[in-house]
Amino acid sequence: MSDLNCGSGGGATTYAQLRIASIFIILIGSTSGALFPVLANRTSWLHVPKAVFDFAKYFGSGVIIATAFIHLLSPAMSELSSPCLSPAWQEYPYALALALLSIFSIFIVELVAFRWGTAKLAALGMRHDTHGHGLGAHAAHGPEGVITGGDSNSEKIKEDLESAHDHEHPDLAATGQIIGVFILEFGVLLHSMLIGLTLAVDPDFKILFVVIIFHQTFEGLGVGTRLAHLQLPSKYNYVAICGALLYGITTPLGIAVGLGVQTTYNPNSTTASIVSGVLDSLSAGILLYTGLVELLAHEFIFNKEMINGSNRHVTYAISCMLFGCGIMALLGRWA
Repeated sequence: MSDLNCGSGGGATTYAQLRIASIFIILIGSTSGALFPVLANRTSWLHVPKAVFDFAKYFGSGVIIATAFIHLLSPAMSELSSPCLSPAWQEYPYALALALLSIFSIFIVELVAFRWGTAKLAALGMRHDTHGHGLGAHAAHGPEGVITGGDSNSEKIKEDLESAHDHEHPDLAATGQIIGVFILEFGVLLHSMLIGLTLAVDPDFKILFVVIIFHQTFEGLGVGTRLAHLQLPSKYNYVAICGALLYGITTPLGIAVGLGVQTTYNPNSTTASIVSGVLDSLSAGILLYTGLVELLAHEFIFNKEMINGSNRHVTYAISCMLFGCGIMALLGRWA
């Protein structure tokens, strides 16, 4: 307890050149992991077999779920129970409460968004499958939702659907998809920024550096596969690429900021513990909701490809997801 430093300063200044180099190394790893699935799905020159792309998708789902539990919620509980904080912080599980608040906040936002979207579709004479999340279903998963017409005349339904798709519906669906992915990426970006700050001042730099290279690359793969599955009108194609690039620069930016305040920033200080704990808790709730509801449930329970698919295909998908979850959970042993 005598070595506890709850004030300012305390950031390690060793390995200065390697810490600077880590900005560019992690930039390459993070950007490559997030950008590769997007480019593979949207360009003809980077052809990737469907089996490889499916592996990346399910692997990424497991990574996101493990990140929520092991890399966000657990550290948040430690940070908000730090001995540097007042005893009042020890009297209630604030980290869990904040994660719970985050989960229900995201749920309410999504519920309102889908109700708004349903009203817009109703104005076009259409409805969507509630289990499939017809509007914005591609935000985090595939297009398992089926939009159906209210008219019994099948030809009229087809014409209405095509007309809506060509005019009003694409922008409406695109908005839902972009919002869904933004929610996922927002939680990941907060986490990535905090990782960068920690890496810049952590005394155990070498071990943490190696682990974070893999951590950010795998997490980027998870985010990138979700971005790659966005089915947007051509005028919105830039959204997926911008999302991948934004993820790629966040941790390097955090490292750069951490190096800039290296002599005054102490990650164990009272203020830093509270800020990190609160942000990690909120991010954990976001990723828990996205991972369990948008990814896990919709990839396996509400996905017709899984319901009607062979046992071999379902087993392969679950194995890929568990592999990604296991690898990311294992990395939590060191970071």
